[in-house]
Amino acid sequence: MALGNHSAVTEFILLGLSADPHIQALLFVLFLVIYLQTLLGNLTLLLVIRADSRLHTPMYFFLSHLSSLDLCFSSATVPKLLENLLSQRKTISVQGCLAQVFFVFASGSTEACLLSVMAYDRYVAICHPLFYGQKITNELCNGLAWGSWGLGFLDALINILPAMSLDFCKDQSIPHYSCELPSLFPLSCSDFSTNFTILLCSSLLNGLVTCVLIVFSYTLIVSTILLSISSSSGRSKAFSTCFSHLTAVLMFYGSAFLRYFTPTSGLPLGLVFSVQYSVVTPLVNPLIYSLKNNEVKAAVRRTFGKYLHYSSSCP
Repeated sequence: MALGNHSAVTEFILLGLSADPHIQALLFVLFLVIYLQTLLGNLTLLLVIRADSRLHTPMYFFLSHLSSLDLCFSSATVPKLLENLLSQRKTISVQGCLAQVFFVFASGSTEACLLSVMAYDRYVAICHPLFYGQKITNELCNGLAWGSWGLGFLDALINILPAMSLDFCKDQSIPHYSCELPSLFPLSCSDFSTNFTILLCSSLLNGLVTCVLIVFSYTLIVSTILLSISSSSGRSKAFSTCFSHLTAVLMFYGSAFLRYFTPTSGLPLGLVFSVQYSVVTPLVNPLIYSLKNNEVKAAVRRTFGKYLHYSSSCP
């Protein structure tokens, strides 16, 4: 579209979470601590899963992919947020903004796919335990994991390519701490109806399909536990194997729904839900999967006990 008398926008202003310098300083410390803990927690989980052969199972293989994904998800937004909290010019170039949109979209879409894959893994483990090794093979695990990454990045690519043709010539201000595709539409002087339709269809398709798969898997899991396992200890053990994953699913889908599908989307409360969705969830996922998981806790002790023993034995 021709710009006519409009002047093209080359950068956006991210208004962030607060305009108060004192609050910004506190937020910088808070988000720095959160980001460092996110890096430490997910990298530790990756190290432990790789180092301990007892965790070389499909469930922990998928969990290692989830940790890698959480590192990408958090790193797509938090470093720029930290920079802007310290800077007077809270700007981001149009190209940088679109790149951030791409990686946030790809990370979110991939996580939705991966959580549905992990639900299927739990379904086979509980509903068909005798055939688990035959059904969940290494080839299938690799296909499901990398297929989730591929679908997530394809989803992001489908949305970002049309967005690259948009002309921005209106208000430069984005009422957010990061770039999100819906926030860019009101700033465009191009017709974005096609972009909006692609975004809506791809988001509904990805969200609904993965959500239905998760709900269907857990419906079968719950019915199997209640109907096929008579002892209370057996039921408790079966439910405990799903607790961590179900908690992660509820946090991810719950915060995403509150962020994008409620009237708070454009309000300050919407920013809170966005922080939980893209910042807090990557922080707590490794905690969820380790604090309630005796196998992971034992593996952490073995792994770091081995490293401590090795370092103390060195002259």
